[in-house]
Amino acid sequence: MSDFDLIRDSDADKPEELMWEGRFITAKRRGRWEYVGRSRGIRAAAIIALDEDADGTRHVVLVSQYRVPLGRFTLEIPAGLVGDDAGSENETAVDAAARELEEETGYSAEKMEILGEFYSSPGMVSESFTLLRATGLSKIGEGGGTDSENIVVHRIALRDLGRFVEQWRAAGHAVDIRIGLLLTQEYLGEDLK
Repeated sequence: MSDFDLIRDSDADKPEELMWEGRFITAKRRGRWEYVGRSRGIRAAAIIALDEDADGTRHVVLVSQYRVPLGRFTLEIPAGLVGDDAGSENETAVDAAARELEEETGYSAEKMEILGEFYSSPGMVSESFTLLRATGLSKIGEGGGTDSENIVVHRIALRDLGRFVEQWRAAGHAVDIRIGLLLTQEYLGEDLK
């Protein structure tokens, strides 16, 4: 058997039951599995936003905000929902990423590159997100999110990211799994300076 000849779970073909549905999420069950997903097929876009100083020092633009499910402030890459507003059902991941980057961080990107579709917790959540890399950043506003959000923007030198994450955790805050992507050169596209 090769790495790609896989055996499906015994519950895979059982009917999916809708247990509860809200505006943004649904709770479902299929056989012995209970999980949640996005309502109306909504997806997400998440952005690795990279910036560079004149001396060549590379930075990443991160955000933090209080997340009620965790009861803590969380360090994250900028992200948001694709097509969640009425009339924007056909919004692309690239368009949503550009909108969210500007809303959350106050930066616009010259280039948005799709890195692929990913799942953050596939044993519990069926939601996927399109991961994008934003480069050629220009500061055009303050960021901070929409009126209902209280987002703080962090511009961190990549060489200091590990230390920043350690300090963030030591302060009792949470760290989104996608921050781990920033600690791998494969997703950054170049060597760290």
